[in-house]
Amino acid sequence: MYINLLIRIKNAKMAGLETVKAPYTKNDEAVALLLKRFGFIKDIEIKGRSFKKVMEIDLEEARPLEGLKFLSRPSLRRYGKCRDFRRVKSGRGLLIVSTPKGILTGEDAKKAKVGGELLFEIW
Repeated sequence: MYINLLIRIKNAKMAGLETVKAPYTKNDEAVALLLKRFGFIKDIEIKGRSFKKVMEIDLEEARPLEGLKFLSRPSLRRYGKCRDFRRVKSGRGLLIVSTPKGILTGEDAKKAKVGGELLFEIW
């Protein structure tokens, strides 16, 4: 689940590690690709085959991870409409949303005019 992936990345950055490994899921891959697009991670590589896939994430020279706030949890799901999406930390952060069109940033979801489950904010 994406929560495990984000906590691994956060802990690795705080420990000063250059790479981190995490179990592979399609949702985690989508989240990691968004983080790569916005510079929070440098590169992502998928290794292994079938049910033993592992993502190796390169954190070297990546943007610092200042904060992370989980909005939806397994026990409390939060949903929002596209007009309710707001900027995170005056535009310095990202809102990540799970929509019918995939996992998108809040701005991309607003442009596509789709709502969905609010996953987390990162800055």
